[in-house]
Amino acid sequence: MQQTLNPWVTRPAADEPDVETRAAAVPPAAVISAPLRGMVEPDAADRLGSRSMAGTARLWVVGTHGGAGESRIADLIESARSTDHRWPVLPSGAKPRVLLVCRADMRGLTTARNALSQWVSGAAPQVDLLGLAVLADAPGKTPKALRDFAALVGGGAPRFWSLPWVDAWRHTDATELPAVREYQRFITDVTALATTTTH
Repeated sequence: MQQTLNPWVTRPAADEPDVETRAAAVPPAAVISAPLRGMVEPDAADRLGSRSMAGTARLWVVGTHGGAGESRIADLIESARSTDHRWPVLPSGAKPRVLLVCRADMRGLTTARNALSQWVSGAAPQVDLLGLAVLADAPGKTPKALRDFAALVGGGAPRFWSLPWVDAWRHTDATELPAVREYQRFITDVTALATTTTH
């Protein structure tokens, strides 16, 4: 797994804990927590819809396209729910915590870019966006052009996780956390972020 913090929206290095402390700490919270003035929103056809969500969740997992893996990721995180590719709107008016999820193919990364543009332009409902998780779309190494595009798209999110292919998911309906270091670190990071006070 590769987690990249966007240098444009994260706290300065002076605020970072030392190496020993950082390993056990919650990943740094992004400074940006609201839309930016002057950002251009995507065309209406390229935006995610919104959906009023009944019930509660600590984290809402939003797939930016069909087959993104939002249900699989929601199953791995305690108190998380998927939103069927929609921005969640809570009846209470509270700001939901959201994790965007996409696949590492051109379609998935393009829809993730559109969702991030929608969020940063203010065209999405008010959410506390934790970051973007990009799941491998096939076994083996992701082609360099797609890795580069994923890094570019991920730079528009407060946090970015690049997650490898899990072959066991093709053959079983298991919902247990895979014994893959990248996923274990990702779940630890996201769980910690979802349980901290809203930034």
